Amino acid sequence: MAIHENLLGGPPPTHLPDDPGPRELLAGGTSPAGVAAKYPTSSLAWARLADEAFERGSVVESYAYARTGYHRGLDSLRRSGWKGHGPVPWEHEPNRGFLRALHALARAAQAIGEKEEYERCSQFLKDSSPSAAEVLG
Repeated sequence: MAIHENLLGGPPPTHLPDDPGPRELLAGGTSPAGVAAKYPTSSLAWARLADEAFERGSVVESYAYARTGYHRGLDSLRRSGWKGHGPVPWEHEPNRGFLRALHALARAAQAIGEKEEYERCSQFLKDSSPSAAEVLG
């Protein structure tokens, strides 16, 4: 039996294509703003911007960055065959930018009192990747 084999007949896991450029720049110390400017479709860069803004108390700014990363990730998922539901495994590193942006959006929504969006995004994260929900908290 293959690892992650779907026994329930639901949609297969979606694996985003790898684009190592943003990850490498971030790992090399390039600012998330610089990476987002060079790679505006990178959910990872937007998620990192959201994290930085949240950490300094700029919750509305964090929300905006997270929403951008989330929507960029949805675009990428759809281009990869995702139909609006199904697993987006954390274990596939290129998926992590989208999952981080989704987590950041839930966190910022909670902080600004958007209870329904917080609950929707939190559930979406758990449904997409229980591992991501656990790792990201």
